Amino acid sequence: MSESNLFLRMLAEKRFLLADGATGTNLFQMGLMTGDAPELWNTEYPERIAAHYRTFVEAGSDIILTNTFGGNSRRLVLHQAQDRVQELNTAAVQILKEEIAKAGRDIVVGGSIGPTGDILEPNGPLSIADAADIFEEQARALAAAGVDVLWLETLSSKEEVEAAVLGAGRVGLPVVNTLSIDTNGRTMMGLTAADIINLQPNLHPHPVACGTNCGVGASEVVAAVLNFFNAAGEEQEPIIVAKANCGIPEYVDGKIVYNGTPELMARYVELAMDAGARIIGGCCGTSPEHIKAMRAAMDAHIPQEKPSLEVILRDLGTVSKGAQAQLAGDLSVEGGSLGGGGVRKRSRRA
Repeated sequence: MSESNLFLRMLAEKRFLLADGATGTNLFQMGLMTGDAPELWNTEYPERIAAHYRTFVEAGSDIILTNTFGGNSRRLVLHQAQDRVQELNTAAVQILKEEIAKAGRDIVVGGSIGPTGDILEPNGPLSIADAADIFEEQARALAAAGVDVLWLETLSSKEEVEAAVLGAGRVGLPVVNTLSIDTNGRTMMGLTAADIINLQPNLHPHPVACGTNCGVGASEVVAAVLNFFNAAGEEQEPIIVAKANCGIPEYVDGKIVYNGTPELMARYVELAMDAGARIIGGCCGTSPEHIKAMRAAMDAHIPQEKPSLEVILRDLGTVSKGAQAQLAGDLSVEGGSLGGGGVRKRSRRA
């Protein structure tokens, strides 16, 4: 892997990197409707996608993800676009690179790769080998278009991570993988922060960074970061990614609105940095306004001790009993009603 790679170079040069915010939330504000495929906008409304990227360039993000979360053939088949993987992923990257070229500073292009939407064997019908091929097809399209890193996000099971890393890893670019911890301190398929950390050394190729995105709010993500490092021990120094949802979703006038303020997300950045995360951004509900506040907080932050549970609860809000138990070293608390093997429908990154 070339040392000229921008993502690796920025990781080496900077202690912390600020990622972007939500894709779906921004696009809904521009007219995207529930059930629409955001990836189709890469060719249908390229000016809107450019405007979306531009907001995060202007807000100060060091890493911006492409509008390709659902850009694999398994997801695109829902929109009769399974044969357009190359076209749609290429368009997304080209639009982002054009916006970055206007910025006058280095910004990492992260090729967003989301789940296939299927449950993998042995719990579902899709084999690891077939899933890896699906992930590889999208990863090759993103790499050919010029991304700096392949960013696997909102994953949930061991098998899904293995397939995604295997497929994306064939391309030769740095790989990042993040899972959504959203079920009482676990992913929907039962993985704890410790499970995620312990999985990383067994993945091929070894991801450059791992972490968590989406989930149920900033407090849970900071708790997960602490649990990642508790599991890693002193012998490991993982590069941890934290991309929290902007507060908790609420229904207001028939629409989903996230209740996190710029002030809350700025405080989240400070606590995530102190917890040990090196790449910090936002997921669902995180607007450019939030990212701007997070940029200011990151740049001005004076390092403190690792945050205690009490500080997280006081400043960010509720932490699930499962995550609290993991902080205390008790892994006997199950992941809610889904336990270690539940299955439910996966949502698109908003």
